[in-house]
Amino acid sequence: MLNVLILCTGNSCRSILGEALINHLGGGRFQAFSAGSHPTGKVNPNALATLARHGIPTEGFTSQSWDEFDDKGIDIAITVCDNAAGEVCPVYLTGAIRAHWGLPDPAHVTGSPEVIEAAFEATYAALEKRIQQMLALPVDTMSGTELAEALNKIGAKTL
Repeated sequence: MLNVLILCTGNSCRSILGEALINHLGGGRFQAFSAGSHPTGKVNPNALATLARHGIPTEGFTSQSWDEFDDKGIDIAITVCDNAAGEVCPVYLTGAIRAHWGLPDPAHVTGSPEVIEAAFEATYAALEKRIQQMLALPVDTMSGTELAEALNKIGAKTL
């Protein structure tokens, strides 16, 4: 099983959705965690509501620092926001395969509840599609370089 750390600055929306989706869809091949460089300290309620709408459990998620994972043995680190992509990853992630899947932050969307819900649904759909593509990769037979290239290619696609 590969350990995947989904990184974002605040660890309140996109990274939480990514963690939940990988654990839900991963079929025991991947174990996902999420963290932030500057965590907000709370999970966005709209992220949890989005998970609930899709029948994914919402318990146990926390907004936490990437420092919590220095002894976890992370195999893959995926950044999901532009801010985190430009930051220096912690030293303990030097052996991890790194990829960037930048997505707009739905927490910054304003407007009616329907507009906000649509933003979270779009983020969920984009992550779900990318994670499905990741799960289709023959990770057991790929080199680290090949896997990093494939994961970054997935993140570069316009969804």
